[in-house]
Amino acid sequence: MEMHELGPAFGATKARRRAGRGIGSGLGKTAGRGHKGQKARAGGSIRRGFEGGQTPLYRRIPKRGFTNHFAKEYSVINLSELEKYEEGVTITPDMLLKDGSIRKLLDGVKVLGNGTITKKFTVVATKFSKSAQEKIQAVGGKIEVK
Repeated sequence: MEMHELGPAFGATKARRRAGRGIGSGLGKTAGRGHKGQKARAGGSIRRGFEGGQTPLYRRIPKRGFTNHFAKEYSVINLSELEKYEEGVTITPDMLLKDGSIRKLLDGVKVLGNGTITKKFTVVATKFSKSAQEKIQAVGGKIEVK
Protein backbone atom coordinates (compact mmCIF):
# COMPACT_ATOMS: atom_id res chain seq x y z
CA MET A 1 0.00 0.00 0.00
CA GLU A 2 1.29 3.43 -0.96
CA MET A 3 0.62 6.85 0.59
CA HIS A 4 -1.51 7.94 -2.36
CA GLU A 5 -3.74 4.89 -1.92
CA LEU A 6 -4.71 5.76 1.65
CA GLY A 7 -8.17 7.17 2.32
CA PRO A 8 -11.04 7.03 4.79
CA ALA A 9 -12.99 3.77 5.21
CA PHE A 10 -16.01 3.25 2.97
CA GLY A 11 -19.03 5.08 4.41
CA ALA A 12 -16.94 7.18 6.77
CA THR A 13 -17.43 10.35 4.74
CA LYS A 14 -20.55 11.81 3.24
CA ALA A 15 -20.77 14.45 0.51
CA ARG A 16 -22.15 17.78 1.73
CA ARG A 17 -25.56 18.80 0.47
CA ARG A 18 -25.34 21.52 -2.19
CA ALA A 19 -28.20 23.98 -1.81
CA GLY A 20 -29.77 25.72 -4.79
CA ARG A 21 -28.66 23.20 -7.42
CA GLY A 22 -31.99 22.22 -8.92
CA ILE A 23 -35.22 20.54 -7.88
CA GLY A 24 -33.71 17.05 -7.85
CA SER A 25 -31.27 17.93 -5.09
CA GLY A 26 -34.07 18.41 -2.56
CA LEU A 27 -32.79 21.92 -1.87
CA GLY A 28 -33.61 23.66 -5.13
CA LYS A 29 -35.48 26.94 -5.74
CA THR A 30 -35.49 28.64 -2.30
CA ALA A 31 -32.49 26.52 -1.18
CA GLY A 32 -33.93 25.70 2.25
CA ARG A 33 -34.56 29.35 3.16
CA GLY A 34 -38.34 29.27 2.76
CA HIS A 35 -40.33 32.08 1.12
CA LYS A 36 -39.56 35.76 1.69
CA GLY A 37 -38.71 37.33 5.03
CA GLN A 38 -35.50 38.64 6.54
CA LYS A 39 -33.82 35.25 6.79
CA ALA A 40 -34.53 34.52 3.11
CA ARG A 41 -32.60 37.58 1.93
CA ALA A 42 -28.89 37.82 1.21
CA GLY A 43 -27.16 39.47 4.16
CA GLY A 44 -30.30 38.97 6.24
CA SER A 45 -28.58 37.83 9.38
CA ILE A 46 -29.90 39.03 12.72
CA ARG A 47 -27.35 40.35 15.19
CA ARG A 48 -26.94 38.86 18.63
CA GLY A 49 -29.42 40.24 21.17
CA PHE A 50 -31.91 41.44 18.50
CA GLU A 51 -35.51 40.98 19.65
CA GLY A 52 -37.44 41.88 16.53
CA GLY A 53 -37.47 45.61 17.18
CA GLN A 54 -38.57 45.33 20.82
CA THR A 55 -36.22 47.17 23.18
CA PRO A 56 -33.60 44.51 23.90
CA LEU A 57 -32.95 43.14 27.36
CA TYR A 58 -29.54 44.79 27.71
CA ARG A 59 -31.23 48.20 27.30
CA ARG A 60 -34.22 47.45 29.56
CA ILE A 61 -32.12 46.49 32.57
CA PRO A 62 -30.99 49.47 34.68
CA LYS A 63 -27.31 50.28 34.65
CA ARG A 64 -25.65 50.44 38.03
CA GLY A 65 -22.31 51.21 39.52
CA PHE A 66 -19.14 52.76 38.26
CA THR A 67 -15.85 51.38 36.97
CA ASN A 68 -12.77 53.42 37.68
CA HIS A 69 -10.56 52.93 34.64
CA PHE A 70 -7.61 54.47 36.48
CA ALA A 71 -7.76 52.09 39.45
CA LYS A 72 -4.59 50.09 40.05
CA GLU A 73 -4.91 46.33 40.05
CA TYR A 74 -2.39 44.32 42.02
CA SER A 75 -1.38 40.67 41.88
CA VAL A 76 -1.90 39.38 45.41
CA ILE A 77 0.10 36.76 47.28
CA ASN A 78 -0.30 35.48 50.83
CA LEU A 79 2.46 34.92 53.37
CA SER A 80 1.63 31.21 53.43
CA GLU A 81 2.84 30.99 49.81
CA LEU A 82 6.13 32.73 50.64
CA GLU A 83 6.95 30.03 53.19
CA LYS A 84 8.19 27.71 50.40
CA TYR A 85 11.26 29.90 49.75
CA GLU A 86 14.57 29.33 51.55
CA GLU A 87 15.66 31.48 54.45
CA GLY A 88 17.69 34.59 53.64
CA VAL A 89 16.44 34.85 50.04
CA THR A 90 15.30 38.15 48.52
CA ILE A 91 11.83 37.55 47.08
CA THR A 92 11.11 39.82 44.10
CA PRO A 93 8.02 40.13 41.85
CA ASP A 94 10.00 38.66 38.93
CA MET A 95 10.91 35.65 41.07
CA LEU A 96 7.24 35.12 41.99
CA LEU A 97 6.24 35.35 38.34
CA LYS A 98 8.91 32.87 37.26
CA ASP A 99 7.89 30.36 39.96
CA GLY A 100 4.21 30.63 38.99
CA SER A 101 3.13 32.03 42.37
CA ILE A 102 1.51 34.92 40.49
CA ARG A 103 0.22 34.88 36.92
CA LYS A 104 0.76 38.51 35.89
CA LEU A 105 2.54 41.49 37.37
CA LEU A 106 -0.34 43.91 36.53
CA ASP A 107 0.34 47.20 38.39
CA GLY A 108 2.49 45.50 41.03
CA VAL A 109 2.40 42.88 43.76
CA LYS A 110 0.61 43.18 47.10
CA VAL A 111 1.56 40.87 49.96
CA LEU A 112 -1.32 39.88 52.24
CA GLY A 113 -0.97 38.55 55.77
CA ASN A 114 -2.90 35.30 55.45
CA GLY A 115 -0.97 32.40 56.97
CA THR A 116 2.09 32.19 59.18
CA ILE A 117 5.75 32.70 58.43
CA THR A 118 8.73 31.13 60.19
CA LYS A 119 11.71 32.02 57.98
CA LYS A 120 13.25 35.44 57.60
CA PHE A 121 13.79 36.90 54.17
CA THR A 122 13.64 40.20 52.31
CA VAL A 123 10.39 40.74 50.42
CA VAL A 124 10.29 43.27 47.58
CA ALA A 125 6.74 44.28 46.57
CA THR A 126 4.62 47.29 45.64
CA LYS A 127 2.32 47.10 48.68
CA PHE A 128 2.01 45.22 51.95
CA SER A 129 -0.96 44.78 54.24
CA LYS A 130 -0.34 45.83 57.84
CA SER A 131 -0.62 42.26 59.13
CA ALA A 132 1.85 41.00 56.49
CA GLN A 133 4.28 43.77 57.36
CA GLU A 134 4.08 42.96 61.09
CA LYS A 135 4.48 39.20 60.57
CA ILE A 136 7.52 39.58 58.29
CA GLN A 137 9.23 41.99 60.67
CA ALA A 138 8.33 39.87 63.73
CA VAL A 139 10.49 37.00 62.40
CA GLY A 140 13.32 39.38 61.54
CA GLY A 141 12.63 39.75 57.82
CA LYS A 142 12.86 42.95 55.80
CA ILE A 143 10.37 44.79 53.62
CA GLU A 144 11.24 46.79 50.53
CA VAL A 145 8.55 48.83 48.80
CA LYS A 146 9.32 48.95 45.10
